[in-house]
Amino acid sequence: MRPPPVLFAGPTVFGLGVDMLAGLDLRGPAGRGAILRAVEAGAQAIGLVDGIYEHEPAVWHKEILYALAQGVPVLGAASMGALRAAECAAFGMVGVGSIFREYLKGVRTADADVAVAHGPAEFGYQPLSVALVDAESALAALPLAPRDRARLVARARALHFKDRTWDAICRDDRLAAAAAAIPSRKTSDAVGLIGLLRESQFARPPQFELNVTGYLTGLARDLGIRLSRS
Repeated sequence: MRPPPVLFAGPTVFGLGVDMLAGLDLRGPAGRGAILRAVEAGAQAIGLVDGIYEHEPAVWHKEILYALAQGVPVLGAASMGALRAAECAAFGMVGVGSIFREYLKGVRTADADVAVAHGPAEFGYQPLSVALVDAESALAALPLAPRDRARLVARARALHFKDRTWDAICRDDRLAAAAAAIPSRKTSDAVGLIGLLRESQFARPPQFELNVTGYLTGLARDLGIRLSRS
């Protein structure tokens, strides 16, 4: 039996129904070594949505390239996945959604635009702040005067990602509630990735020769993994 596709996701998929995630091996946000471990364990396809980036090292580009070189499709969207997909697109990583396209085109460049604070695994990685990409889209959708919208967007951009809550942005309970009710761009992009992953609707990565560096072999050694040279 083929193993289910692996999905690295946390705060971006918080609140999605069980049915939406059925048939996937959900592993939480990816940190350094997570994709290498998934390939070693026999993953047939990998979806990257959320990643660790502050209290632990982030997932390496090189381990994504290793997965692709082994013929394992890797899809990215919404958050860390959108960043890595834009950076690794030339090697066959599949990017999904509008946030990925903004990074790919250089319209958006800052990693912090998709970052959020979130709770631990035992609380489902519940998001505790609002990503800038979601703040901007929600404020654009609200019926606000142009001057008011510009003021709120500027405030959202000035806040550190951990402090960017609707209360801090809006400073008005009714407006904050209205903004929070608008669907998340990040979640929408993640849902698109999940659909492709579940239905295996993606191309196999193109063949290329991977330069296996000392850093990658050192990481594999630390994880107890023997890299394949094929």
